[in-house]
Amino acid sequence: MNPPPYTVRVAEDPADREACFAVRKEVFVVEQGVPEDIEYDAYDAGAVHVLAVREDGVPLGTGRLLHGTAVAERTGGDPSVGSLGRLAVTRAARGLGVGAALVRAVEEAARARGLTAVDLHAQTHALGFYERLGYEAYGPQYLEAGIPHRAMRRAL
Repeated sequence: MNPPPYTVRVAEDPADREACFAVRKEVFVVEQGVPEDIEYDAYDAGAVHVLAVREDGVPLGTGRLLHGTAVAERTGGDPSVGSLGRLAVTRAARGLGVGAALVRAVEEAARARGLTAVDLHAQTHALGFYERLGYEAYGPQYLEAGIPHRAMRRAL
C-alpha cells in the first residue's frame, strides 16, 4: 500500500500556523460564510494546531486542540478533557483521509498531555464522520455561527 501523499504534523513554527489559519479561512469564512471576526479567537494562542500538508508543501487541512483549565467550560468543567475544534479540510483534499488523520493527530496530542477524552462540537452534517472515528453525540442540537451542531466525546 502506498503511503498517503501528505503528512500531518503539529504546527510548531509561524509559517505552519499561518497555513492553518489560511485553510480555516478558505473553508469556514469563504465556503461556509462564518464571519472572520469569530473564526479566530483568543484560544488560538494556547492551542495545539495540527496541519496536513501535501508532499509539495501545499496545506490540505488543519485542526486544533484546546486543553487545560482555561477551556474547561467547553468540556463540562473537566480539565482532563480536551476540545477538538476548527477541523477543516480543503475542498481539493476531501475524500483522501485527511480529516481522519487530523483527528487522530489531535488525539495523540491530547494523550501526550495526559488528557482522558476529547470533546468536539460537530456540524450536524459531519456526525457520521466523527461516529466512525469513535465519537458519541450527547445533548441537544444547537446553533454555532449560525450552523447546526451537536456535542460529541471520545474517551482516549
